[in-house]
Amino acid sequence: MFVRTHAGALVGIDAVPVSVEVNIAGGGLGLYLVGLPDNAVKESEERIRAAFENSEERFSGRKVVVNLAPADLKKEGAAFDLPIAIGILAAMGRVEVPMLEETMLAGELSLDGSVKPVRGVLSLALAARKAGLKRMILAEENVAEASVVGELEILGVKSLRQTIDFLNGEINLQPAVAEEPSVEEGVGRYAEDFADVKGQVHVKRALEIAAAGGHNVLMIGSPGSGKTMLARRLPTILPPLQSEEALETTKIHSVAGLQRFDGLMRCRPFRAPHHTASPVSLIGGGQSPRPGEVSLAHNGILFLDELPEFGRSVLEVLRQPLEDREIVVSRARYSVAYPANFTLVAAMNPCPCGYYNHPTKECVCSQTSVLRYMGRISGPLMDRIDMHIEVTPVDPTELQSAAEGERSAVIRERVMRAREVQRRRFEGIEGVHTNARMNAAMVREYCVLDAPSEQLLKRAMERLSLSARAYDRILKVARTIADLAGRDAIAQSDIAEAIGYRSLDRGNWGV
Repeated sequence: MFVRTHAGALVGIDAVPVSVEVNIAGGGLGLYLVGLPDNAVKESEERIRAAFENSEERFSGRKVVVNLAPADLKKEGAAFDLPIAIGILAAMGRVEVPMLEETMLAGELSLDGSVKPVRGVLSLALAARKAGLKRMILAEENVAEASVVGELEILGVKSLRQTIDFLNGEINLQPAVAEEPSVEEGVGRYAEDFADVKGQVHVKRALEIAAAGGHNVLMIGSPGSGKTMLARRLPTILPPLQSEEALETTKIHSVAGLQRFDGLMRCRPFRAPHHTASPVSLIGGGQSPRPGEVSLAHNGILFLDELPEFGRSVLEVLRQPLEDREIVVSRARYSVAYPANFTLVAAMNPCPCGYYNHPTKECVCSQTSVLRYMGRISGPLMDRIDMHIEVTPVDPTELQSAAEGERSAVIRERVMRAREVQRRRFEGIEGVHTNARMNAAMVREYCVLDAPSEQLLKRAMERLSLSARAYDRILKVARTIADLAGRDAIAQSDIAEAIGYRSLDRGNWGV
């Protein structure tokens, strides 16, 4: 007897519908899996046999052929256990077939017959809806994540036995009801707050501008000046994830196996890989392709602490995603695209000992070693960072002050007002939501300067020998400063402040 069930295979952060075709006929014994299954899929035979035995079912004594179509797409992971098992039972006449025609199944089978959660169920649910299926059966732990997809019944099961009984009409299962995402939840789960940071008013101002316009930031300062503390509080002033952003961000984390089975992500991601990270861990890929850190930071922050300590090859792979907001991983056997729309926040010491330009401690580094240390970061990468901020040590009197700084919630309100201005400005333009994402044509249209501002920027270009890319980035930062101030036109003071955030262009390191 021939039976077909429905499953899905992950390709990048999306899923492709897969037909699990089962045919049982005479002329042999055993289970034959075809259709490019990987080792995890091939090993499903032993899991399925044990699950049958512990679910009071028997395995067919005849030849069972299972084809995973399309046959030229590699199938990976244990999510195929449940659809293969149900397909075999249906071909044996132990499960009613009609309901299977409109149902996608996904789940790993334990030896005792229980159904375990799998990764990427949000992508699988979206693929099921697109394919016109009516329902999806999966492990109970995956229900919250999959239920955010509308127009699709999501049914959670604990075991193979429960799945069989439901498909045969012996028990009822209630479809899961998705919880409406709460905007307040997306901004209220942070343990850190900008009010914890003493002093550093100018750095807080710069980070507020960065958050409002989506600008990349590099903080340069001696050890203990608060660079990491400030960076970790940047997500607390970012706007909450919107519905589309939350859906895409959750898909990425689910495919990577990092989602905690509690529905859509509410908070913007903050990723801080160690400086020993490899290029593959940063951009993604591998033998079984997974998203890298730049994709896991999508719609959030990628924080690189001790930037010069990262390998040169690791840093150079950032150049393309910083421009294109996407990573295309091409290998001999596959090519996948991962979104990578993140804000880069980096921190570094000014020299190997860390005390160059320190107000009280003497630097022991030679001028050559300082220049060599700064030279670990290439000019093209530095050019893609909008703001270079000097972080000076906090005065002891400020540390001892009992006065509380401005809270993140207050700063976030200003950031959200500036983001709303940008939303209206770029309405209808796909892929552009913040000033940092403007292309050259948009810069010319939305960053018009008066004569004094043009003269100021021209003098800065000549004196600092700025590149065309740096010129555009100064204009974008100035546009954000004007948006925060509620001004339609960019003022001369906005240009002056934006130029002030190009510390490394001013040439005061190692000279």
